[in-house]
Parts: sequence; structure tokens; C-alpha cells
Amino acid sequence: MIRALWTAATGMAAQALNVDVIANNLANVNTTGFKRGRANFQDLMYQQIKSAGAEASAAGTQLPTGIQVGLGVRAAGIESIFLEGSFKNTSNPLDLAIEGRGFFQILMPNGDLAYTRAGAFSMDNQGQIVTSDGNVLQPAITIPPDALTINIGADGTVSVEQPGGASTVVGQIQLADFSNPAGLTHLGHSLFQANNASGQAITGNAGANGLGNLGQGTLEMSNVNIVEEMVNLIAGQRAYEMNSKAVQAGDEMLQTANNIRRG
Repeated sequence: MIRALWTAATGMAAQALNVDVIANNLANVNTTGFKRGRANFQDLMYQQIKSAGAEASAAGTQLPTGIQVGLGVRAAGIESIFLEGSFKNTSNPLDLAIEGRGFFQILMPNGDLAYTRAGAFSMDNQGQIVTSDGNVLQPAITIPPDALTINIGADGTVSVEQPGGASTVVGQIQLADFSNPAGLTHLGHSLFQANNASGQAITGNAGANGLGNLGQGTLEMSNVNIVEEMVNLIAGQRAYEMNSKAVQAGDEMLQTANNIRRG
């Protein structure tokens, strides 16, 4: 009975974490480039009371099954699901979406590189293409102040049209990819950071070596499916409730045992 209390408590903690992940998904349903998370769980160690295959009698027969009692559940990890989100046409020339694999490279204030799927870019006071936080897209591209139009090709080539009708290439956006994108570290602000689990960034031009193409005037929206998240939320809530019932049942059994009186 005491064991049941602790086992059910691990179930409640696991489902509380599950609901936390679902709540974050729902909160970011309209966040550009957001990738939904999924909590993965695994069972804890087992208390072995009787081993399978042990001798059942003096005749040498063996037990076909043993007695192992599980001690609960724990979170194994929270995985980011990098399925492509839907695309939204904005007609803003600096809004970019990646159609396929890849991440934009962003230079952080500390000099490190971060990575994002959110392509809502703008220009700073020096004409550099930056994120909404002012961090510079890498490789750095500067738009001339007299540019009339900005054209970004599917391969990332950035060209501008200047007075007199001249078209000038001012740079090329390169993308990065990872062997295991799900292993990237979340930094917030729609940014990720490479680590040992994700592997080192593999960079290249858009549309080459398995990297996706760029779509100008388009944004990739969140890949959160509201209906799926609501179903998961209901299931998580019910699982939490059932584990709380197991705690209650264990408590009532202990109460019954404590109320036993000798005749």
C-alpha cells in the first residue's frame, strides 16, 4: 500500500509535466516557426519478488513467470517535433520561409551562433537583415539605402534593384542543418543552439545537399495541431485523475489496516 502511494505519485508528477508541455504548445499556436514538444516517458525500476525460471518445486519444475512490481514512471525527455508547419503569405519582402530542412543562422550578442525557423526579418539602422530582437542574420547581408526592391531567390541569393534599373547581388543567405534537430537546445525567442546531441551544424546554400528552398514573402507558422493538443490535454488530465484515485485508494487501504482491532 505504501508502495502504491509512491508509484501513483510518480504518475501524477509525470502527467503534470505532460500537461506543462501541452500548455506550452497551445500557448505558441501562433508563434512563427514554433515546433511543438512531446513528453516521452519510461517506466522506473522493478522490485523483483520472485524470478521467472526459478525452481517451483523439488521436482525441478520452473516458474513460467516471476513476480516483478513496477515502481512508477519518469520523464525520459521532451522531444521537439520538427514537422513542417503551414505557410502564410505576407508579401513582406524580408519574410522568409524554409520549404524543407534547414535553419537560419543568427549571430548572438555573445558571438555564438543560434538557429531558427522563424523568418520574420527586418532591417536595422545600418541596413543589415536582422531578427525582431536585432540579432544579425548570418552571413551578414546589408541592403543599400537606395534599394527600391529586394528580391530573394529560392537559393538564398539576395539582389536589390537600385535607381536606374540596375540589379545588384548583395549576398546569399545560407542555411544550416543537423543530424539530430530534436537534440537542439531551446534558447527561447524561437532560437536553438547546437550541442553534442544535435551534432555540429552543416551549412550550405538553400536547395543544395538536402537543404530546403527559401520562399520570399512567406512565413512558416507553428506546427501545433490544436485538436490533437486538446485530445492530449484531456488524456493527460484523466491520467492525472486516475493516479490521484490510486493515491486515494492506497490511503483508504492503510486507514482500514490501521483500524483493525484484536478481538
